[in-house]
Amino acid sequence: MTDNSLPSEADAANELMRLARQIAQHNRLYHAEDAPEISDADYDALVRRNAALEAAFPHLVRADSPSRQVGHAVAASPLAKVTHAVRMMSLDNAFSDEEVEDFAARVRRYLNLPADAELAMTAEDKIDGLSCSLRYEQGRLVRAATRGDGQVGEDVTANVATIADIPQMLRGIAPDVFEVRGEVYMAKQDFTALNAAQHEVGGKIFANPRNAAAGSLRQKDPKVTASRPLRFLAHGWG
Repeated sequence: MTDNSLPSEADAANELMRLARQIAQHNRLYHAEDAPEISDADYDALVRRNAALEAAFPHLVRADSPSRQVGHAVAASPLAKVTHAVRMMSLDNAFSDEEVEDFAARVRRYLNLPADAELAMTAEDKIDGLSCSLRYEQGRLVRAATRGDGQVGEDVTANVATIADIPQMLRGIAPDVFEVRGEVYMAKQDFTALNAAQHEVGGKIFANPRNAAAGSLRQKDPKVTASRPLRFLAHGWG
């Protein structure tokens, strides 16, 4: 944001209030109802505008600022609630070389490295699905939960049991208690086939593969989940 585009402090406060409400509404539609009304690009533009205003007016950052939220609260969900032993975080976005350079600078500071130190990084494609935590005890899957707001998620253990990629028992040696975190997702070709089948029977048409995966996993009836072509990619542990 350039100085020429800076609003007055009063206008900035009003815009931040509007953005907090708008983004909260879109978060609810996206995370809780799996029914987004705007594109990812339009949503990201709202988030970037909010971040730019907060950077210019840090004293105006609101208690309900989107920058302080992770995911969406699950209070209204019909599924049982699960409190994560370790908070589940979300990924941030970078849209320019400058933002990537800022990220690298933060990493160097965190590691106490010189400002010009070379960093070794790895990169991988982002699987756009629904974040899920799998808890194993004595090698057996005992609980699966969505991220929710990062602290409290939804219990989807029975539904996850229908996903072929997720083992009910771990092979080999594993810690007594072990949490795996990753993404439940739907491949593009499976998404296209699902929407075609939904159209034929007059069912719900999903906006994108991510929402199809989320809507399929967050079902009260595991039989519905079992009928959907869901997959799982593990990327870490909690």
